[in-house]
Amino acid sequence: MTHHRYATVDGHRIFYREAGDPANPAIVLLHGYPTSSNMFRELIPRLAARYHVIAPDHLGFGLSDAPPVTAFDYTFDALATITEGLVRQLGVERYAIYVQDYGAPIGWRLALRDPGAITAIITQNGNAYEEGFVPEFWDGLWEYGRNRNAETEATMRQALSLDAIRWQYLTGEPDESLVDPTVWGHDHALVSRPGNDAVQLDLFADYPTNRSLYPRLHEYFREHRPPLLAVWGDGDEIFGPAGAKAFAGDLPDARIHLLTGGHFLLESRVEDVANLMLDFLDEVNAQRRH
Repeated sequence: MTHHRYATVDGHRIFYREAGDPANPAIVLLHGYPTSSNMFRELIPRLAARYHVIAPDHLGFGLSDAPPVTAFDYTFDALATITEGLVRQLGVERYAIYVQDYGAPIGWRLALRDPGAITAIITQNGNAYEEGFVPEFWDGLWEYGRNRNAETEATMRQALSLDAIRWQYLTGEPDESLVDPTVWGHDHALVSRPGNDAVQLDLFADYPTNRSLYPRLHEYFREHRPPLLAVWGDGDEIFGPAGAKAFAGDLPDARIHLLTGGHFLLESRVEDVANLMLDFLDEVNAQRRH
């Protein structure tokens, strides 16, 4: 059974989904742009019998508060701080992370701030290497980060459109009938709330800080050797399959699986992803007990 809850973190109301016995090993699910914990609606029940599952909506997304940019400085550092506060408030000291898209730079910051807290990493199209960036998608964002002006902003505003969000869900998925068409309408409605465009534009502008974090992150991988599963939609034209394979350079024991699908792989392959996760997490936790 999934519970739908709110917590106040640093004065902000944060929505999160929670399931499973709190006595079981914990996993925190971190969603990407432009969605919310709604992307985990089918995954959570598949994990909850054996794991304590926590899936927050980032500030500015989903059902969490979305203060205007005049009241909150939207950066990935700040989103990580909110997530860190929620996990601490729930009394979770050690946990695995599942990261996807924006969830990756938030998860990477959690790991760098407290390496001992992270028991395992599952990355589903959650990038950590230059190899993962598909240039045709990212060139406009890098330019926006360098030169934030009316022209570059106009390019980035296209990413807020219904067509662009639909593209994220359908590109790379050979059977589009497997993707629920209500999901992109749901996401578009939330990012279209008054003032939320400015929130998203601030995060677009801050995204290059994630790229700058990669050398420290790779050092963390090499030093701490976190168990890592990369399960990746092979048709993703945002973070390409090379981004999944790159983890093996720093983590030779990483498990890497390329599945037929796109950026939002859970929409069409949730059963496969869940089975890979459960096998991986069960093994990790069995090793921890011995």
